[in-house]
Amino acid sequence: MLRIGVLASGRGSNFQAVVDSIEQGEIEAEVALLVVDKEDAYAIERAKKHDIPWMYVNPKDFSGRDAFYDHIASELVKKDVGLVLLAGFMRIVGKPLLERFRMKVMNIHPALLPSFPGLHGHRDAVNYGVKVSGCTVHFVDEGMDTGPVIIQAAVPVHHGDTEDSLSERILPFEHRIYPLAVKLFAEGKIEVSGRKVVIKGGQSALFFPQGEYVSDA
Repeated sequence: MLRIGVLASGRGSNFQAVVDSIEQGEIEAEVALLVVDKEDAYAIERAKKHDIPWMYVNPKDFSGRDAFYDHIASELVKKDVGLVLLAGFMRIVGKPLLERFRMKVMNIHPALLPSFPGLHGHRDAVNYGVKVSGCTVHFVDEGMDTGPVIIQAAVPVHHGDTEDSLSERILPFEHRIYPLAVKLFAEGKIEVSGRKVVIKGGQSALFFPQGEYVSDA
């Protein structure tokens, strides 16, 4: 069974979405460890509620970024983790973690990458004036939201939208496509070729235009 490690900094709502999908039998996996970099991260309460092991790792306790991520990677390896999920983890992942979990670290970003990477995807989309935004599950590499795209959900941007209102419209789709990406990974259906992700079984274009699931199968 796939064992998952989760890195979070805040409320961890996507962490909760994955846990819920596992408990509902939709994903054959278990969360082996939650790692937080903030003592007051609400994700800790979610872990406690579901009896999931968790640990707080203070970046200030380490000599540098590499030492911090080397420690986290070691803890995940101890738990026999096969997939690492970023769930509102507000740091760029360091090389020691990526080297040990190459193409085994996923992130959810609140925009249609490669458009609007970085911390303010909602705000940047609204300010740019795009008519469609959404969210993206992707593998993490050394860049800022530059890894191979796994699944995207498209969400309309309405006239008068604010950063907050667009965020509220996108969030439910995050909670749908992140667990789906984990499910596909757990079932061995994800293949990475260069920077392209192929979903085995004919589902080569997983997409959610206006909330409807589309598949090539």
